[in-house]
Amino acid sequence: MRLSSGVPILTALLMGVTLVGPADARTPTGPYDDGPCGRHTRLDVPGAEHQRSACLGDLTTAGLAGTPYTDMADQAGLSAKGTRNPSGVPGVQIDGYFPDSSRLNATHGWQHDAQFVIRLPERWNGGLVVTGAPGTRKQYSTDTLISDQVLAQGYAYASTDKGNTGPDFFTDGARPGDAVVEWHSRVTELTRAAKKVVRQRYGTAPRRTYMTGISNGGYLTRWQLENRPELYDGGVDWEGTLWTARGPSPLTVLPVTVARSLGAAGDADLVAAGFAADSTFLWPYHESVYWGLTQKIFRAELDPSYDPKCPGVSAGSTPAEIFTACPSDAAYDYRSRPASVRRAVAKIALTGRIGKPLITLHGDLDALLPIRTDSDVYARMIDGQGRGRLHRYYTVEGGTHADGLYDAFPDRLRPILPCYRSAFTALTRWVERDRTPPSDRTVPRPRNGDVVNSCSLTAPAVPAAPAF
Repeated sequence: MRLSSGVPILTALLMGVTLVGPADARTPTGPYDDGPCGRHTRLDVPGAEHQRSACLGDLTTAGLAGTPYTDMADQAGLSAKGTRNPSGVPGVQIDGYFPDSSRLNATHGWQHDAQFVIRLPERWNGGLVVTGAPGTRKQYSTDTLISDQVLAQGYAYASTDKGNTGPDFFTDGARPGDAVVEWHSRVTELTRAAKKVVRQRYGTAPRRTYMTGISNGGYLTRWQLENRPELYDGGVDWEGTLWTARGPSPLTVLPVTVARSLGAAGDADLVAAGFAADSTFLWPYHESVYWGLTQKIFRAELDPSYDPKCPGVSAGSTPAEIFTACPSDAAYDYRSRPASVRRAVAKIALTGRIGKPLITLHGDLDALLPIRTDSDVYARMIDGQGRGRLHRYYTVEGGTHADGLYDAFPDRLRPILPCYRSAFTALTRWVERDRTPPSDRTVPRPRNGDVVNSCSLTAPAVPAAPAF
């Protein structure tokens, strides 16, 4: 799985290292300027510094691939081959950006962060779905995972780059933690603006608004439902990153992986740190492209004084430099760091105090955000806040952090996307029809059938394993 010689395709996965920009080669399939859509291209996104609207014959990836209206490279590795997506959804797309001082997002040649995309299907069901990009990717990264499906169901859709992108995202902001704090404000900003655009387009505000996302997008789903619940009716959190001031967090979990890469720790140490023993077959890949990079860029964001020379002012200028771990991170001990570091993490920490219904999914073979130190803990946090009635938690047997890895290990993994789609349907029925979702459970990995495109949350379930 490679983008170019020597560069694995999944190196673009969660860290937003887009090696191929959005294509400008062709016009989207079936654009049109007349008919019902043509009257609604002059829409105003409140607060936007720049925007452009287009009336398109198909807002889904099938129609937009190879056009400036999506970026297929930024979606690399997020879905398994054979994933079936709907198509043929005409409507209006608005691309633009809000005022921002950083210039990390080069999409459209704008060299401007806080970019967004809003899609308004011609046939609207009265709802709005909002997301933030996973990892440090950009606004089109979840087009295949989220946008296509919800557009076909009639939802309006809005996505943001979170205000900073790529492996150098930590260079944004004046103080430790500021770059991630901006993610919160950008999602809130887009949600409020998108609601007003929906009213302009359809003549009424959305009846229901849902927040959702994968990885860092899942973290933002958690944060929004904790801190801005009045904006949403519910959310689906797909393996959201867990940040807590005392730990666990990536800064308490990932250093042992760097130590392992340097021969200073063994497999047993990773298992003791929370990694699933059954996920060892995934570790060599994560060691080469995920662990060291993730540790060093978030440590640079939240604890820049630890090793200013690595990554320094940049995570690297070549793929080899970007993906190489900082040797000093092997000895990183979050608990011994100054109180200022914990204060920086506290700025972005989660509490579990959700204010609207939330469904969480996490794969039991996640080798980047181990389930034991992430969603298992977050579920307990929600219960501890007395909010368990608002939460459902599904462990996906055989699921890992990136569905694209299923293609390399179809006998050991299963894609989470079909379970995510089932969970989104369960959420909307919960919110709109008062149909209670299945209880917390482990969703077993099918031994046959269309594993890539089907997942039942109500199939005979394996009892959830006890939390540690």
